[in-house]
Amino acid sequence: MGPHPAVAAIRLAVRHVLHDVLTEYATAHVPPTPAASPAAPQASPAAPTASTAAVPAPASRARFAGTPRPAGPTAPAAAPLILVACSGGADSMALASALSFEAPRQGARAGGITIDHGLQDGSDLRAREVVGRLRALGLDPVESVRVDVGRGGGPEAAARDARYAALDEAAQRLGAAAVLLGHTRDDQAETVLLALARGSGVRSLSGMAAASGPGGRYRRPFLQIDRQVARKACMVQSLPVWDDPHNVDPAYTRSRVRHEALPVLEKALGRGVVASLARTARLSRDDADALDAWAADAERGVRDADGGLDVPGLYALPPAVRRRVLRRAALAAGSPAGSLFSRHIEEMDKLITGWRGQSALNLPGRVSARREQGRLVVRREDRRDDRRDGFGAD
Repeated sequence: MGPHPAVAAIRLAVRHVLHDVLTEYATAHVPPTPAASPAAPQASPAAPTASTAAVPAPASRARFAGTPRPAGPTAPAAAPLILVACSGGADSMALASALSFEAPRQGARAGGITIDHGLQDGSDLRAREVVGRLRALGLDPVESVRVDVGRGGGPEAAARDARYAALDEAAQRLGAAAVLLGHTRDDQAETVLLALARGSGVRSLSGMAAASGPGGRYRRPFLQIDRQVARKACMVQSLPVWDDPHNVDPAYTRSRVRHEALPVLEKALGRGVVASLARTARLSRDDADALDAWAADAERGVRDADGGLDVPGLYALPPAVRRRVLRRAALAAGSPAGSLFSRHIEEMDKLITGWRGQSALNLPGRVSARREQGRLVVRREDRRDDRRDGFGAD
């Protein structure tokens, strides 16, 4: 008899992502074909080489109580490493279990990283417990990384920034081909709802990408899987999980969305709200990707040899494309993406569509935008005092 449907679902999702990651990895690591040489000696077929050495026998794995884990194939030491970011919660533990099962069968090694944010008493003890659980699943290497969470952008954003910085460092240091994240369809729906509440554009409505980060480092296999499926997969495999109290703390915006806003919407509109919001993310991402590609092509057509942007050319573009071109120009000049908001782009747009002789705009990152002689010039300025960006406080 096959695995429980919930277990089968998470394994299939991970299998698909591993296939994509390993295909990309193989393409990027194809060795150059040596030139044929008639004088080259022929290798003896009886002499084994390092590349054809037999895969070592499977190592025995520790087991959770009541969870039979027959030894499966073991990936060779030279196989690409796939890491899972695991908090110990149901989503990431389900992901870790699926990775431990699928990775060696796909010719990859499976490792794990847990991040200790230090925001709760005993967080170091929980991090060590997660390390033990991941090792019991057969993952290797497994690390716990302690981070210092700042205050910029609020507690949730600060924790996220610290977490991704630590994951980036670990992935580079360990040479990981990818890092798997346990975000589910429910997480995607919450992200879209938060973007709607902020009045964000189509890029924010596209939610979390299935692949993101440098070179597509971060992969999210569970974006089409409900949170309850992941929890059920943990339960039937007797995997211990940790429920973060922050996830039910109303002090956090996402917690209020999860436990208050979404239940109200489902009661009023039906139980398909989560699936509909996740579908909105998928459709919005397609639209945003198309508009971004259009903007990249349009920018090349309006940028002159000195780096300025042709105002009549910008004016002729559709507003959605023009604003993307302006954002690209501000980012290229040095404005930090996290500090460049829609109101900045709207004011830049007025230099094109509502020109009344305005003075230069001060953008985040010591960047200015000014209109001169039919051109828009966006560049970094050497200003002594950049405490004001010309738009007031956030």
